[in-house]
Amino acid sequence: MANEINFDDVVSYEELAASLSQQEDTDGRQDMLKVAHAVENQGLVDDEMIKVAMDSLVDESAASLKNALVSMNFAREEDILEALGNEFGMERIELEKVNFTPALIEELTPRQVLKYKAIPVKSEPGDIWLALSDPSNLRAIDDLQHILGKTVHGMIASEESIEKAVKKYYITDDYADIYDQMAENENPAELTDTYGELELAETSDREARLPVRFIDLMFKQAVHDRASDIHIEPERHGLVIRFRVDGVLHEIPSPPRQWQNAIVSRLKALAQLDLAEKRVPLDGRIKLNIPGKKLDLRVSTMPTIHGETIVMRILDAESVSMGLEDVGFLQDTIEKFFHLIKSPNGVILMTGPTGSGKTTTLYAALGQLNTPEHKIVTLEDPVEYQIAGINQVQIAHDIGLTFAVGLRALLRQSPDVILVGEIRDIETAENAIRAALTGHLVFSTLHTNDAASATTRLIDMGVKPYLVASSLQAIIAQRLTRRICSGCKATYHPADEEIMMLRFDPEEYREIDFLRGDGCDRCSGSGYHGRTAIHEILVMDAELRRRVIRTEAASRLKKYAVSKGMRTLRMDGWEKILLGWTSIEEIFKLTGDDL
Repeated sequence: MANEINFDDVVSYEELAASLSQQEDTDGRQDMLKVAHAVENQGLVDDEMIKVAMDSLVDESAASLKNALVSMNFAREEDILEALGNEFGMERIELEKVNFTPALIEELTPRQVLKYKAIPVKSEPGDIWLALSDPSNLRAIDDLQHILGKTVHGMIASEESIEKAVKKYYITDDYADIYDQMAENENPAELTDTYGELELAETSDREARLPVRFIDLMFKQAVHDRASDIHIEPERHGLVIRFRVDGVLHEIPSPPRQWQNAIVSRLKALAQLDLAEKRVPLDGRIKLNIPGKKLDLRVSTMPTIHGETIVMRILDAESVSMGLEDVGFLQDTIEKFFHLIKSPNGVILMTGPTGSGKTTTLYAALGQLNTPEHKIVTLEDPVEYQIAGINQVQIAHDIGLTFAVGLRALLRQSPDVILVGEIRDIETAENAIRAALTGHLVFSTLHTNDAASATTRLIDMGVKPYLVASSLQAIIAQRLTRRICSGCKATYHPADEEIMMLRFDPEEYREIDFLRGDGCDRCSGSGYHGRTAIHEILVMDAELRRRVIRTEAASRLKKYAVSKGMRTLRMDGWEKILLGWTSIEEIFKLTGDDL
């Protein structure tokens, strides 16, 4: 096991890096000596052979020693593996005979597999069996035991068979090609640089081009995987790269550690950010041309202790033209929503957490109103999608153009419909309400857990209750839930406990077939492909306005609205479960504490 580093004794970053490097070298030498001791104890080689093999090593590691013994014909790899298995009490396994199910593969992330050179071969509750090419690497077993929360049992397999399994199950062909080229020292002229030269001081063409091609490949893979975000996060041992697909983060194979600076610099250059500024967060954009698609990437950097982390939000302009059916509205909800957006004035609020699709839904509403008869103005931070026929204003806090200032100014532009990207403070809230009361239809967003809570949130900001009651037309809460994959959906009958989790009576649904995804290539074994939304629409009436003026609790407002026919997020989710759009598990995860 690795020794603990006393960080109190490290007074600078350089000393910390040196300490970590020294520790890694020490661990590698210890593993090598364990292998030497094992093969000598088993009678495969003698002391003189060990010394000759060690003298030929470039680096001191267990794998290098094993390879040296094999290349010098001192011992066969099979015999060395047998000896190591006997010495460390590990069973040999042939990976060609292992049934690598999607569930088994998902036990480890691609980064963990590549980092620890271990691959799962069997899993049970509380226990997992991993194939290793180096059984002396007890550090890998200890680390994974801690990470996975399971008892790890080591098994031994050849390095070649592990590499084949990793490439087959954890690395796409394109990624494998790049790593192969890295290892084979290919001719750099054979690589195609889509984005131009990467200018790095004191680097060869090959060193510069491979990171550039990796970035090109990463973008293409993200689009292929339908990722909404790309997360690039520096850690002590290199970069971690994750895609957010259908709201869930998935790790992809990480590039070599020595590419870290080149990748970060390239992305900052593409986003037109200051390469020299690494101390403060930065924001930029990248325009991306993928065959058949034109995308915008919103880039955000943040300094961390191991370097700059970069998050890129992938914005697809095609999503702006989606109809209300595409964003998950049921037919009766669409009719209610159409009626609301035809109102001549008032405030319509969208609520929900970041990433719940609020902006997409509001753009779908604006699309219905975007005619020559309407002047539509938006205040956004940032402007994510450019839409013909709409006047879009980019908020710029550094020059004083805030939501509140912009809203005051645009009222002199004689708009019919106004979209305020977000209500963040009392000044913006009061200006939006004033605009609604003077004959404008105002759309905006607010961060609350449900629809009814928006009224109390505005009052907590300092808005007078009578202004909230008189200006609000409706509040729409929205969440995104994963859709069941159409390629592997299958019928099943849930246990009574599953239905009761969502507070419905199992007796009413005995004869109904429910759907779930079994996992297939299309959904990468997850059982889900794409997302849809669930909604809760609270329409203000005279009684609700009186209750808001009396500042009643959000829970009481919600119960009243439900008594008048409002469908809560949980109820709307249940409708979509019965339609086969999503699963009980997904809706419970989103609405477990709902009414």
